[in-house]
Amino acid sequence: MATKVHMEALSPTMEEGRLVKWNKKEGDAVKSGETLAEVETDKAVMELVARADGQLLKVVVQEGTTVPVGNVVAWIGKPGEKVDGDGAAAPAKPAGTVAAPPAPAPKSAPQPVPQPVRQPAAAPADATRVKASPLARRMAQDAGVDLKLVQGSGPGGRVIKRDVESAPARPAAAGATTYPVSRVPSPVVRTGVPYEDVPLSQIRKTIAKRLAASIGPIPHFFLTTEIDMERAADAREAINKQLGEQGGKISFNDIIIKAVALALMQHRACNAWFQDDHIRYWNEVHVGMAVAIEDGLITPVIRNADQKSLREISAESRELAGRARNRRLKPEEYTGGTFSVSNLGMFDIEHFTAVINPPEAGIIAIGSIVPQAVAAGDTVSVRRRMKLTMSCDHRVIDGATGAAFLRTLKQMLENPLAMLL
Repeated sequence: MATKVHMEALSPTMEEGRLVKWNKKEGDAVKSGETLAEVETDKAVMELVARADGQLLKVVVQEGTTVPVGNVVAWIGKPGEKVDGDGAAAPAKPAGTVAAPPAPAPKSAPQPVPQPVRQPAAAPADATRVKASPLARRMAQDAGVDLKLVQGSGPGGRVIKRDVESAPARPAAAGATTYPVSRVPSPVVRTGVPYEDVPLSQIRKTIAKRLAASIGPIPHFFLTTEIDMERAADAREAINKQLGEQGGKISFNDIIIKAVALALMQHRACNAWFQDDHIRYWNEVHVGMAVAIEDGLITPVIRNADQKSLREISAESRELAGRARNRRLKPEEYTGGTFSVSNLGMFDIEHFTAVINPPEAGIIAIGSIVPQAVAAGDTVSVRRRMKLTMSCDHRVIDGATGAAFLRTLKQMLENPLAMLL
């Protein structure tokens, strides 16, 4: 009896998936656990694996097509076994019988959605001679990993997904400047056509749904404060000088994540989720950090951030942000946050408000650090200042509760030694 291959829920919030690429073609032998196809979920590109041994008898969904979770996308069975039009498997034909050609797709069948051509990083010229899975090859191209230098842990030394994830990328050429894809502006090009309609990507569909579920039903209110970052800047400079050639510079964002985590430990009411009939107060602090990617936003999570050093937070945030931009995060790496931080300071944005990521009850919006003339008694000095705005879910956090949290956070950032208490 042939086995159906379903579009699986490859992430906790996935409702539909776009079949990016078939790694097997009709007639190929497959084994349980082998990668059949690559699927774009609402958060990342994931592997769809075979759940049975046999032959890939029929591909039902073509590349570029989006289908709901649970739909049949292919069939696996014995060689020569037929699958009829209504989705039932027919008995296998005797040996030597020629199978009938597959029926043409009906006119109403979904058509592949044209996708923009993406230019991956250049792969090594001889990478094709390395034994590697198709997904590993694609990941290596995207991340700039030389497959010749990767030790394969798959069958027969084959390089697989986890090997590429743990491999270092090739260093950029001297003098080269790299930018996250989402930060490169896309200019308007006059083509003679007044406009272009581009189908929503899976992640953009999810963003639209979650924003509608956040800004509408959740009663937001906002608290803004201004923080003197002079001492934090001096501390950062001293730490990075001490790290020297060890690598891994500490950023202001790393310091803010650490301070937020420690402040949340003192203000349990802000480290909470709103549920349908109760509020869940967390005894652990998992800070989500908003990362801009090519077609949207994703929030990787620094787990137990209060217990990690600045150096650990720095290394983990860079690793997560890099894989987020390559759409290679695992579901457990972008779910389960208890509070979030969104930073647009690097874009020279002084102040903004962020939308709460449900079921979390709060999010911090970080603006740029700007030198300002500050009066202190009869004197005026130039100090580095930063505006910070907290978006609060009023069902969980009251005004005084949020203000008390911000006061603690401000004290920690204005006097970094307070983080040691």
